[in-house]
Amino acid sequence: MIWLTNEIKFPDISEADKNGLLAIGGDLSPERLLLSYRSGIFPWYNSGEIIQWWSPDPRFVLFPSDLKISKSTRKILNKKLFHFTEDQCFREVILQCSAIQRPGQEGTWITHEMIDAYCALHEKKLAKSVEVWKDGELVGGFYGIDLKSIFCGESMFSKVSNASKCGFTYFVKKYSYKYKLIDCQIYSSYLEQLGAVGISREKFKEFLTQNVP
Repeated sequence: MIWLTNEIKFPDISEADKNGLLAIGGDLSPERLLLSYRSGIFPWYNSGEIIQWWSPDPRFVLFPSDLKISKSTRKILNKKLFHFTEDQCFREVILQCSAIQRPGQEGTWITHEMIDAYCALHEKKLAKSVEVWKDGELVGGFYGIDLKSIFCGESMFSKVSNASKCGFTYFVKKYSYKYKLIDCQIYSSYLEQLGAVGISREKFKEFLTQNVP
């Protein structure tokens, strides 16, 4: 197990164990967080635990051109049942993501420390949120890290059916010219239905090297 020091530095992701755990310790400073995402690493741990840094293999990603839009989703988008905004209430989105109940999951990994850290990144315009509204109420959304040519999705929430799915579809379609890849981190059957696939950690690293300054 690799313990991080106060130095803002990570081991190569090839040193991660079979589960994808690379290192523990360190902090959630904007500088360290940004370096982690640029290196193909992300923090993931429960409240009360020491910070854990992960780089899974395979890595779950979505290439925008592979986005799958179902007929039902197209109908909903055409009916304009939802209204979408960006970066209008970042903290509220991340708070909703931390509070949403997920099947088979007790508690949340989005701790108060995490919330403050990602809000600090948002203030530096390094993190982004998408909000989904219906009848003036925030009913869905998601947030992530903006690496200019890659968007690293962190979490999403939905209070009504299809809210987050429509928000994600809106986002990927709108920015297909900008983002070459959407990082989804770990497998999700929900995102698989939208076109996400697993690629090797090494291939993901190569993609970062070629596309992230």
